[in-house]
Amino acid sequence: MRAVLIEQYGGPEVVHLNSDVPIPTPGKGEVLVKVVCAGINFMDIHTRQGKYAESRTYSVGLPCILGMEGSGNIVQIGAGVSNLRLGQRVAWCIVWGSFAEYVCIPASMVAVLPDQIDYDTAASAMFQGCTAHYLVHDVARLTENSACLVHAASGSIGQILIQMAKQVGATVFATASTEEKCQIATQRGADAAFLYDEGRFADVVRQLTSGTGVDIVFDSLGRATLRDSFRATRKRGLVINYGNVSGSMTNLDPYELGEAGSLFLTRPRLADHMADAATVQSRADAIFQAITDGWLAIEISHRYSFEQISEGHARIESRQQIGKSVAWI
Repeated sequence: MRAVLIEQYGGPEVVHLNSDVPIPTPGKGEVLVKVVCAGINFMDIHTRQGKYAESRTYSVGLPCILGMEGSGNIVQIGAGVSNLRLGQRVAWCIVWGSFAEYVCIPASMVAVLPDQIDYDTAASAMFQGCTAHYLVHDVARLTENSACLVHAASGSIGQILIQMAKQVGATVFATASTEEKCQIATQRGADAAFLYDEGRFADVVRQLTSGTGVDIVFDSLGRATLRDSFRATRKRGLVINYGNVSGSMTNLDPYELGEAGSLFLTRPRLADHMADAATVQSRADAIFQAITDGWLAIEISHRYSFEQISEGHARIESRQQIGKSVAWI
């Protein structure tokens, strides 16, 4: 089969297409899926760079077939799997190997697709949708009385966070790197959107909240914004650092949280909130139902062929992308 893989960590040059990779055989508790569409994510770049080389949560070694999200059809079922059947349309995320014609997936990580959700929507919605869902409902626990700040608001997770937060009635402020991206945030429902402005977004948030600050900050950037996110948060508020696109904080003293107003800081990961098959399916169902009901829009900004996956990979790394990319396998 064809697969996009890496044999060493490094830059885009280590990614290559191999047309002679053996089709995997599902083990106990797994299913073999013929991939139809795969999502292209920043997490693939981090995998290529070796950032998960020593991760326990997202364990992945070399050689590695890239791609951690997709959709397709079950073509073989391993021992011990009784809740799935051949031919079912399914989707998944945080399972490596999706940039290939076939992939083995733990049955516990598979979500069955409803008929009204097509393959590219499913492949673009699973990772970002489930991430936003657990952040809003399990970690932040937003309500109609909440005020929150969403960084990287024009990105695929940012856009979904805004829509989910507005759906529960929260007040949403958003930040982005350009005015164009701020406009996208307001189109998705943000009450106000403004530039990072070298950290001065925190002053804007304070002005808009009469000096109080927001209850919750969703920060996927890390080093470039985290300390100013503290300044934007009310006393005893929560800062959720769910990504480190700008780099990791390596010099943070917990004392700073006290000085900033007895803040809570958490660094959650999706894998810990997709612990079993029932949770995976229920989160996916919530996303798919929201899409069907019409209040959740998933922006697919680019569609690539299998051979163009590396092009999409490079586009995301350059941070030129707005919305989500998928590849047809």
